[in-house]
Amino acid sequence: MGGTMEGTKQRRRGDTRQRIQDVALKLFAEQGYEKTSLREIAERLDVTKAALYYHFKTKEEILVSLFEDLTQPIEDLIEWGRRQPPTLETKQEIVRRYSEALAEALPLFRFMQENQATLKELRTGERFRNRMLGLRDILIDPHAPLVDQVRCVSAVFTMHAGMIALDDLPGTDEEKRKAVLEVATALITEAHQATHAAAAQAR
Repeated sequence: MGGTMEGTKQRRRGDTRQRIQDVALKLFAEQGYEKTSLREIAERLDVTKAALYYHFKTKEEILVSLFEDLTQPIEDLIEWGRRQPPTLETKQEIVRRYSEALAEALPLFRFMQENQATLKELRTGERFRNRMLGLRDILIDPHAPLVDQVRCVSAVFTMHAGMIALDDLPGTDEEKRKAVLEVATALITEAHQATHAAAAQAR
């Protein structure tokens, strides 16, 4: 019985934490990070400020927790990619999984896009940049010609741009995601094949 009750308490704490994150991100997006106060977050949640403090002491703690939770799949993907052989199939799978991770974290990435100055001050942007460099490094063949390295980097930027720059184009979000994934995969495939073709000619 005690174990069950403790498990229920843990779930409730987890649910409250996620509710705080969801509401805070919505307010950050609506009116900006700087203009949002902990009091407003508590009021929107209909909880006391003390109850909010139980989970987060500052807005920065909320933002960092959002970043860590929503981008953890990207970190897991990078670690997985580092353990795989650098084959074309591996790179294509990395791009596919990254596309799915971006879709899951879309609200956060839209916020990051619109609040870059704030993120630099909070160092969250630097953490994200380091993760992007980790992703880049598992997609790029270090011996590839520069143009093929650029293709790999462009594949990543294509997926980022697809989250922000396609809002006014026709099609559902899922249709756009699949179109962006197709373009990114084609760039990775072209880079890999060109690099290996050039290496074969050099032998």
